[in-house]
Amino acid sequence: MLRVTNLTKRFAGCLAVDDLSFSVGPGELLALLGPNGAGKSTTINCLLGFLIPDAGIAEVDGLDCARESAASRRRLAYIPEQVNLYPTLTGAENLAYFSELAGHRHSGRRLREWLGEVGLPKDAHDRRVAGYSKGMRQKVGIAIALAKQARALLLDEPTSGLDPAAAGDFSRQLTRLRNGGVAILMATHDLYRARDVASHIAIMRHGRIVQRLAPTDANHQELEARYLEAIHP
Repeated sequence: MLRVTNLTKRFAGCLAVDDLSFSVGPGELLALLGPNGAGKSTTINCLLGFLIPDAGIAEVDGLDCARESAASRRRLAYIPEQVNLYPTLTGAENLAYFSELAGHRHSGRRLREWLGEVGLPKDAHDRRVAGYSKGMRQKVGIAIALAKQARALLLDEPTSGLDPAAAGDFSRQLTRLRNGGVAILMATHDLYRARDVASHIAIMRHGRIVQRLAPTDANHQELEARYLEAIHP
């Protein structure tokens, strides 16, 4: 569903992504770990079609993200560190707007069912988003992915700034999406959360994957040790 092949991207001569290759199939969650500047966000922006690679290809469901960006984005949902919603609209109104923007029109009842499924309190459905916490905004983001019927989900530091309860709830929603066959790519600094939800983990440094492992290959402490070793060889 998500495929990056020999992807290379430079900025003013600086190599941000260096001959990078990986794939994420339906029902898989790949966690990209790495320090700031490792190339995680650049990779995601290439998959979103916001950046054009200097070499290689980024694909969503077989579509070239650079040449077929509109078609590939219709298959995607994206949840950044700060979910951008319209503050003067309610949660239900934001969900209706973004799902219709993607070509899907749903009844108010169905929209509220999705908001309930992702754990947004019922009394918040018709409240303006300006008063939402970050965790509540993230839940609306997941509801948008459900309403769009997205086959792939891109996440860039989605749990940054969330309290432990909200982060745990968010992880449960990711597991639910993964079990439903959604392909998920998550860039994160949260090693512990990555081990709990990922099917595969890749550690990036200087635009390259320097280590790949399965969550079962290491406990939390061992993963931290392997991460530190990989980014400080």
